[in-house]
Amino acid sequence: MIFVDASLLVVNKPAGFLAVPGRGEDKQDCLATRLQKEFPDALVVHRLDMATSGLMVFARGLGVQRSLSRMFQEHKMNKRYIAIVAGQLASPAGEIDLPIATDWPNRPRRKIDSDTGKPSLTRYTVLEYDTANDTSHLELEPVTGRTHQLRIHLAAIGHPILGDALYGNIASAPRLMLHAHSLQFIHPINGILLNFEHPGLS
Repeated sequence: MIFVDASLLVVNKPAGFLAVPGRGEDKQDCLATRLQKEFPDALVVHRLDMATSGLMVFARGLGVQRSLSRMFQEHKMNKRYIAIVAGQLASPAGEIDLPIATDWPNRPRRKIDSDTGKPSLTRYTVLEYDTANDTSHLELEPVTGRTHQLRIHLAAIGHPILGDALYGNIASAPRLMLHAHSLQFIHPINGILLNFEHPGLS
């Protein structure tokens, strides 16, 4: 637990653990159901991929859930991720603006598709390049919030996230090297600016 008050919870989700229940009896154990045992009013606001670790916010009650969900929809929830990717990027910072669509025959994969894809924008900054391993440590900002956006965008420009079973080489790392390390938003009740960070991969 990173933060708790009467309105919301901020927690650090481990990699390899479901954020919300999946389909089937074997996928009911997840972060949301475990939190609800201690905080029965905890409600889901957003999700992280099972393979991704990092910060998540949960609402306590329907009113706060609506407020936080609106922040995500209106891009007022400032989220940053860190990732380790293959290779050296050509530019120290930039944007990846590629439309993403569901790859129906190969679900749960997504694909870049200029005809049916939804507009999707990712900003990146190179934090460090590791010459010995030919990998780059990035900070990522998903301006839009498409499923698998960061993973498919990095793979599409030739720099897949290490350990990515869907879009890269699962054997390149012991886990998906993607972590939601920063959340910044206005508290929906008292108006105070909240800023949370968790180092994760660093």
